Amino acid sequence: MTKYFILFLLIILTSRQLIAQDTLRLDTTKTLREVIITYQADKLTPITFQNISSKDLKTKSTGQEPSFLLSETPSITNYSDAGNSQGYSYFRLRGIDQTRINMTLDGVPLNEPEDQGAYFSNYPDILNSVSKIQIQRGVGTSKNGVASYGGSVQLFSPNLYDSTKTTFGLGYGSFNSLRAFGEYNSGVKNRKALYVRASQIYSDGYKYNSSNNSQSVFISSGLFYDKSSWKINLLAGHQQNQLAWLGVTDSLISIDRQTNANNKESDQFTQCLAQLQNNWRPNIFSSFQSSVYYTFLNGNYDFNFNNFLGLPTTTELYNYAFQSNLIGFFSNYTFSKKRFNWTTGVHGNIYDRQHIGSEKTLGQLYKNTGYKNEVSVFTKADYTFKWFTFFADIQYRYSTFDYKGTVALDKMQWHFINPKAGLSVEVKPNSIIYYSIGSTGREPTRNDMFGGSDDLLADSLGNALLSIKTPEYVQNHELGFRHQSRKINFNLNLYYMDFKNEIVLDGKFGPNGLALTNKVEQSFRTGVELSVTYKVSKSFSLINNSSCNYSRIKEQKEVFTPILTPPLIINQEAVYFYKSFSISVSARYQDKSFIDFANTSTVNSYFLLNGRVSYDIKGFQFCIFVNNITNSKYFNNGYVDYDGSKKYFVQAPTNFYASIKYSF
Repeated sequence: MTKYFILFLLIILTSRQLIAQDTLRLDTTKTLREVIITYQADKLTPITFQNISSKDLKTKSTGQEPSFLLSETPSITNYSDAGNSQGYSYFRLRGIDQTRINMTLDGVPLNEPEDQGAYFSNYPDILNSVSKIQIQRGVGTSKNGVASYGGSVQLFSPNLYDSTKTTFGLGYGSFNSLRAFGEYNSGVKNRKALYVRASQIYSDGYKYNSSNNSQSVFISSGLFYDKSSWKINLLAGHQQNQLAWLGVTDSLISIDRQTNANNKESDQFTQCLAQLQNNWRPNIFSSFQSSVYYTFLNGNYDFNFNNFLGLPTTTELYNYAFQSNLIGFFSNYTFSKKRFNWTTGVHGNIYDRQHIGSEKTLGQLYKNTGYKNEVSVFTKADYTFKWFTFFADIQYRYSTFDYKGTVALDKMQWHFINPKAGLSVEVKPNSIIYYSIGSTGREPTRNDMFGGSDDLLADSLGNALLSIKTPEYVQNHELGFRHQSRKINFNLNLYYMDFKNEIVLDGKFGPNGLALTNKVEQSFRTGVELSVTYKVSKSFSLINNSSCNYSRIKEQKEVFTPILTPPLIINQEAVYFYKSFSISVSARYQDKSFIDFANTSTVNSYFLLNGRVSYDIKGFQFCIFVNNITNSKYFNNGYVDYDGSKKYFVQAPTNFYASIKYSF
């Protein structure tokens, strides 16, 4: 890991020297601020979105996986393999799994193109360096990378214009959970700025043999000229996990809730991301935002096949190893004048991922490489006339997948045209009604196509054996109302998502440990979502994020509910603060949901109560977090195995975390 950190430091120092040369002419007296990312929505954009501020992130972040904070917003469920908040954790939006959620950092795709998943565990403590998050539910606006099928999560890098500050933090909690970090922001001095953060995270995990040991570094550096700015983001993470991705039967859970169905399997992954951004404003009406990026991934994980099948464990142990490279660019042009805004842009990347399967005794069993490339162009515009804002957005996306292995596979290609349109009406100052309609298509993942195999199989004639080849489509309707005043921030929306050939999880896992999918001919998801913040007084606020969902799948003559889609989720938080003291109590109710297509097995509803107390004095901040105060014995994910047994993912009982930060 050290060599990657040294490489990153060399890159940042070299880059700063190169771009610091006085080759840019200073033409105005007003210094350009941060790089603008053009995929965000604002209050007049007729789509459903929610922002999480830097203040909220800093207040609630303990080094946990991002899914735990995301789950405090409407329609998001989450669970972790190890039962606590470190290590592998996953989320679903409106019941849609995260391989169909677009995730970016300053416009750079975080989803792996082949499996379309984003693994935040490879970037531990990433929220410590994020200045804002915007969640768009539904197809939203055009994004870079994989389809914004169920929604998108946009992360934004540190604001280099923040004041000069150095922070050290140390925290300790249940299950030997530890976080230590150091953070420095220089602020802008002589048109230059530097941000550095390094973190160490460790936890034993709630389940037996489910520890997580991880480190990360985030470096961001900027140059700010009068008409242009440059910014470099460098992010590196390394993690080692003991694996706990198998569910546990309720009979074993009743004996010992910390049972881990995996048998001493582990993994290790290193991932690095580098991005160079440029923002150029030639005049007051126009701006260009451009970026090049590179992401590298290397790692492997163990797989005990006998244990997976429920057979006695032997010395046989398989290993899956990966190494990938993602290189891409994007460039956008924005024109804004009076009531009219227009943005058009292009994005493209090339990707390769090498797969090696081996067994401890037999050695290497196979080696193959997947190649995934894409290019997209989009244009969007909005025009405001009196109380009305008209919005239109259209994207063309072209994606290809090629494969080199023992089985021949013809290159696969997909073409998508993704239109969106909407209208917002400002019925009174700060009160807006909006409606939008949009559609998008998404190609299957490699795992969908290969039916859960890491090496492509062949039929009796030697032809490639593919499970799912055709894409899925969704048409999304959003109707909402938002109002913001000094005392209340109110957001209410209704949605209807109509799917064609939807690729849905079937609740089972394949021979490589990844979730299996089926294609269904007709399905829909509809519901209502509410987000309200009400300031009762200067010192007391109430925050509610809730959602109701009604979803159905029709397959031939059968109608059933999709798995892991609870009909009701309620998040209620009460916050009291006085001078340097604050206390928060949050409650979550999640309704039961099905874990099999037959709709015969469920994970039960549950209720959680969490608390947080903090006190600031002379640069120090002391915090105590207590989760699951009522010691609820619950699990929030599961599946029905091949033998008909029900397997569940147990989550942690009452647990605590205490931290101290010092800033100067």
